[in-house]
Amino acid sequence: MKTTHEPRPADERKATYDAVRHRLAALVQSDTDWVAAMATVACELHSAFDNFHWTGFYRTVSENHLQVGPYQGGHGCIDIAFGRGVCGTAAKERRTIRLDDVSAFPGHIACSSTTVSEIVVPVMNRDGHLVAVLDVDSDLRAAFSEIDTSELERIGSWLGRGWAPV
Repeated sequence: MKTTHEPRPADERKATYDAVRHRLAALVQSDTDWVAAMATVACELHSAFDNFHWTGFYRTVSENHLQVGPYQGGHGCIDIAFGRGVCGTAAKERRTIRLDDVSAFPGHIACSSTTVSEIVVPVMNRDGHLVAVLDVDSDLRAAFSEIDTSELERIGSWLGRGWAPV
């Protein structure tokens, strides 16, 4: 079980993301399977940050429907309709949502009763189609910053452009 730590200072957080991206570039090769790439991203991010208590993907499995994909942490919700909860809203609106306190989000789905803050990033393929959302939850209030937003969007863009299914 992960211990609960305060988020790192900005300079340390940025350096950690740089190291994660460097490891991902070495681990995820051109012949890497889409699911293996998502699993590797989830593992690297989850392992790098003590305040990431659930880190993973919800994949677009049909029109307007997400299903849990590779993740690290406790159980996630299995199915989420577009427009439902934070993940479904981020998917429907094709935008990143960062919440300091999930209880302030109307319709938040409590997959874990301990989640306090969350960030969800759409993952788009080269054709601009949503293939997944990257979801990170924390048991700490205001665990995510602008650095997390920009860095997770960068990783999501890299993943979507390189390993999204055709």
